[in-house]
Amino acid sequence: MTSARRWGLVAALFAAAAATAHAQSADPDLIFRKSTTFKLLTPNDKLAVYGIDDPVVEGVACHYTTPEKGGLAGAFGLVEQTSDISLACRQYGPIKFKAKFEQGEVVFSERRSLIFKKMQIVRGCDVKRNILVYMTYSDKLIEGSPKNSTSAVPIEPWGASADIPKCADYLR
Repeated sequence: MTSARRWGLVAALFAAAAATAHAQSADPDLIFRKSTTFKLLTPNDKLAVYGIDDPVVEGVACHYTTPEKGGLAGAFGLVEQTSDISLACRQYGPIKFKAKFEQGEVVFSERRSLIFKKMQIVRGCDVKRNILVYMTYSDKLIEGSPKNSTSAVPIEPWGASADIPKCADYLR
């Protein structure tokens, strides 16, 4: 096997592994990307904004911004992405709970490196104030990351309906 062919095979295997790692949970909706660093022959470093719907709480969407490293390693999904992720969640319609949930339950998860690191968005309920609380953080197999972001969604009436569900009623 020639050297070029061998390197092509290795690159294809890493690309497949990266695609599999990203597809572990429902894919978020890419809203837009903005380049932050120019690279001449390889992909630029970027900030990307994604949107997800809460799978258990209808009427709530979260948007997060995450840095995406470019370069040759970034192009093949081999680079460990940073933990600098911001989060904003909002009510966009009437809130309906589809199921009961636990405090700190995972809403969305995505790998941030080939093996050791992942980003998670988790949900909780501030029972006293009837507010849904979302937090994003990244964890590592060896050591965690102190970088995190939190967003709160007060449960408000929507439209003509005066019915306001209590998140406490849906806690397990």
